[in-house]
Formats: sequence, structure tokens, C-alpha cells
Amino acid sequence: MTEQPPQPQEPESEPGARPGSRHGTQTIDREESWRGYAEQSDDELSRATTLRLKEQSRALLGELLRPYHKLIWILVGIVVVENAARLAVPYLVHLGIDHGIPPILAGEGSTTLLTVVGAVFASAVIQAFARQVFLMRAGRLGQTILLGLRRRVFDHFQRLSPSFHDRYTSGRVISRLTSDVDVIDEMLETGFDGLVTALLTLVGTAVLLLTLDLELGLIALLSFPALFFLTAWFRRRSAIVYRRTREAVALVIVHFVESMTGIRAVQAFRREPRNEQIFHGVNDRYREANLESFRINAIFMPSIKGVGNITIVAILAYGGWQAYHGHVTVGVLTAFLLYLRQFFEPLQDISQFYNTFLSASAALEKLSGVLNETPDVPEPKEPAKPTRHAPGHLELREVKFSYVDGVPVLPGLDLDVPAGQTLALVGTTGAGKTTIAKLVARFYDPTGGQVVLDGIDLRKLSEDDLRERVVMVTQENFLFTGSVADNIRFGKPDATMDEIVEAAKVIGAHEFIVRLPDGYETAVEKRGSRLSAGQRQLVAFARAFLADPAVLILDEATSSLDIPSERLIQRALRTILADRTAIVIAHRLSTVETADRVIVLEHGRIIEDGPPEILIGGGGHYAGLHQAWQDSLA
Repeated sequence: MTEQPPQPQEPESEPGARPGSRHGTQTIDREESWRGYAEQSDDELSRATTLRLKEQSRALLGELLRPYHKLIWILVGIVVVENAARLAVPYLVHLGIDHGIPPILAGEGSTTLLTVVGAVFASAVIQAFARQVFLMRAGRLGQTILLGLRRRVFDHFQRLSPSFHDRYTSGRVISRLTSDVDVIDEMLETGFDGLVTALLTLVGTAVLLLTLDLELGLIALLSFPALFFLTAWFRRRSAIVYRRTREAVALVIVHFVESMTGIRAVQAFRREPRNEQIFHGVNDRYREANLESFRINAIFMPSIKGVGNITIVAILAYGGWQAYHGHVTVGVLTAFLLYLRQFFEPLQDISQFYNTFLSASAALEKLSGVLNETPDVPEPKEPAKPTRHAPGHLELREVKFSYVDGVPVLPGLDLDVPAGQTLALVGTTGAGKTTIAKLVARFYDPTGGQVVLDGIDLRKLSEDDLRERVVMVTQENFLFTGSVADNIRFGKPDATMDEIVEAAKVIGAHEFIVRLPDGYETAVEKRGSRLSAGQRQLVAFARAFLADPAVLILDEATSSLDIPSERLIQRALRTILADRTAIVIAHRLSTVETADRVIVLEHGRIIEDGPPEILIGGGGHYAGLHQAWQDSLA
């Protein structure tokens, strides 16, 4: 086994947490840490962190909307027209009753009433047409914004360094691209319309009420203190509850994804009952958070409706008395009551809008936190240009590295690998073999010193130039959904079928591939589950050979092969390693024997260095390892 960096995966830790921080402890049973996180409220977050997240989310929202500011103003105008048409109807009813009906009763004709009826009809048509135009344009705008957001988040996740993905669980990645984007979609669909409509209705109705009858309008506005109190209480409680809800659903997703991803280990160790217990716990917290949300809605919405009904009753009673004594016309009273219904409707709907707004705000905070993450291995501002056919001379100059502060893996390593040399790294687990491989592949940058390829520090090479020259094959032999040919072509997308077949033949994979049901077009299924471990490794070798890098790294690359398969690829390995720089990490010394040079590592330091045949006769560490390997074969 090769040494691995710590894998901190505590759910929903702050983006930017580093190994060794308070988020850096991984345990098999994370129930206690999950409970502590799930119960964390908005009040417990540091003020600085909260302000930073809010600033980032506002900046992200501005970036998303800025390219469409003209269209947004057009949509605002459409909503204004729609609401103006809607607010005009009660006033027209007032005109119809007070000025249209009396002439008919007096036998003077119905011209005024017909004009009012026509105006009501025109208002209804304008409102319907404006609504249709708004929905079409707003829907198109929302989907365009979401398309760009999903692309941006996906591209950014791909650019972030492996160290970020070491601590950021796959469940959280899925949560960012699904549930968080979905709530932003909901806000774009209903939130914008609801906000503008509510503001126009409240302001417009208040002005019209005072215009129709000042005394009745002032009585209606007496309900404002109660409405203000209820709204402030709801806003404060919702902010806490909805943050808990978002955190709780993230825990459910994280635990589900991790359990299903490791289902073989779960079943092999009979972990199902304990996983079910943990899942029931996080799922129950999600239920409790939702129940609290329903509870505050159950208080807020009926209270708003109750205040509205009491106000309507008061206006009806006082306005009826005023109308009886001739101080107010029937038309004014009717319009007043219709406006009051419109006035309280948006207040009743404001809870749903505010819930959507809070969820979207929380989602924007999380997405902006991810998008503000910077790669630990950033692209150079002015990348160096290597020669086209650089030989692959590799140097490590006083390289220092540690995954956790204060625990060095490489205390200061000097290593020179001439172009075309095959170097084997040997040593106990934790000696630093895989760390060297990851530094050469620039999955990490050294904390001190330089890793140099053909005279150029890797930090000065662009990502494209680096990946074209350095390829790493690991024991994971990850295959992607698609055909066998697609997976071999992975490192060279424009490769022809002839090139793919040639690479497979050189590696020794051609024979088993042509025996598959559809040959090279056979689907490998999820993670290559249709192939054996040895077959997956051969496909990974063919992929590396086709990419034709200057430096090839094999990290335990033959560990998944049985003895016949391993013998099959020994010749292919010699072909792959010929005329290129290679670093081979393996416990099977049959693979190491193909090397020109062997280095034995211990605690990040070189304790033996030389050709394998000389080290075998030297009686040192490598000789002991070689003898133990031969004894195991016997």
C-alpha cells in the first residue's frame, strides 16, 4: 500500500479548510461530529465569516445578473404594466358604480357604464398578455443564467486541486450542482415576480386607499404595526430555520452518497444496521428542521390573514355606517374592500417568497464559497514554453512537503532523474514514494524547493503543457462510463481507431478486448465494472501509452494484476518505458526489475540508490526486500 494524505471529509466544512484544521479529522463513525454540525445555527457562525459569505453571495448574484441588466429592466416594466392593469380594476368598479349606474337609473343612457366595462375588459386583456410575455421571457432568462452557473461550477470543480477534493466529499459536490442550483432556479422563477408584485401591490394599494378616502385609508393603515411585528418575527426565525434545513439536507445527501459509493465495504463488514441508524438520525434532523419551518408558517400565515380579516370587518362596519349617512359612496366602499383583499394577499404569500429567498441566499453562499476557492496548484500568469520534443530530464531540488503542518513527509529531498531513465521507488508505507509521484504530476506543489522538468519549474508550466508531458497511472485504474475505445482514447481525444488498436496490441490488451461482446465498442459500465481488475489495468496502460508522455509515473500500477496478467504485461512495460523517463512505485519487485535504477526511501530520505543488480548484491535494504520477494514466490 502507498501512503495517502489525510482525507478530511467532515460534512459541510467551510470551503478553504485545510488538512490539520478542526475540519480535518476523519472517523469511520461520524455521527457525533455530524450532530454537532447539524445543530450549528446562524448565530454560532463568526460574524466575520457570515459577512464574508454574504458579500461573496451578493457579488456572485451581481455577476450572474449583470450581463442581462437590460432584459431585467424590461421584465420590471412588464410587471409594472401587469400590476397597473390589475390595480386599475377596483378603481374602475368604483367609477362604474358611482358614475355609470346612476345615469342608467335616471334614464340618461349607459355610455359611461359601457366605457367603464370596456376599460375593465382592456385591463384584463393587458394583464393576461403582460403575464404571458413575462413568463416566457423570465423563464428563458432564468434557464440561461442557470446554464451558465452550472457550467461555471462544474468547470471550477474540475480546475480545483486534488487536495481540495480530498476534503470535499462527493455528496457535497452533488449537493452544490443539484439542490443548491434548484433553489436558485425556484427563486428566479417565482421570487423576482413575487417581490416586484408584492412591492407594487403594497405601495400602489396604500396610495389608492388614501386617495379614495383619507379617513378609511388611515383606519386601514392602523394594521401596519401588527403586520410589521409579524413580518420581523418571521424573517428572524426563518433565517435560522432555513439555514438548518439546508445543512440538514446536505448531511442526508452526503451520507447517502458515501454509503452507496462504498456499498461493497458496507456489505462486507455488515455495516448496514449502523449506517441505517446514522441515516435515520440525519434524516430525522431534516424532518425536524422542516417541521419547524411548517410551524412558523402555520403561525405567520394565519396571523396575517387574521389581521387582514379584522381590518376588512372594521372597514366594512365603519364604511357601511359612513355610506348609510352619505359620507362615502357605495362605489368607493366597494373599491376599498377589493383593494384591501389585494393588499393582504401579497402579505399572505410573502412567507413563501421569503422561504425561497432564504434558501436561494444559503445556496448562493455555498456556491460562492466554492467558486472563491483557488487551486493549490494555480496556473502560472506567464507560463514558460517548453521545447516541443523535450527529453524529460527530471530534478527534485531540496524538495520539502507535508500534508499536515509540522509533520514533514519529505524533509528536503534532492533527486536527479536523467531523461530516458526508469527509476523505481521502494520503501515502507509512508516513506514518501507516492508523495514524490504526486509532486512530479503536480497534484500538489512542494512547500519548499523545486520540481524541475527539462530545466523548467513545474509551477511555470501551463496545465496543458504539463499534462501533455507527465502522465500518472495509479492502482485505482479508474474507467469512465463509455466504451473500451473511449477509455483508451481518454488521454488523446483525437486518436483514430487504428491508433487505439495499436496501443492495445502493444500493451497486450487487444486479445481480451476483441473477445468482448462488442469488441472495442463494448460499454465498460459504471467504473469499468464489466471488466476484471486486471483488464481495467491493461486498459489504463493502453490509455497511458497512447498519450505518449515524456514522463510516465506508475504508482502501484500492477497491484491489481494476477500472476499470468502480470507476466503478460512485462514485455509491454518494457515497450512503454523505453526512451522515456519513468518513475515506478511497486511492491512487486518483478515490476521493479525493469528499472534502470532503484531508490530505497525511509521517512522521505534516500537510504540506497543504484542499479537493481548492484543493490541486490550489496546486502542492504533492497537486497533484503528482494530476498523476501523470492521466498514468497517459492
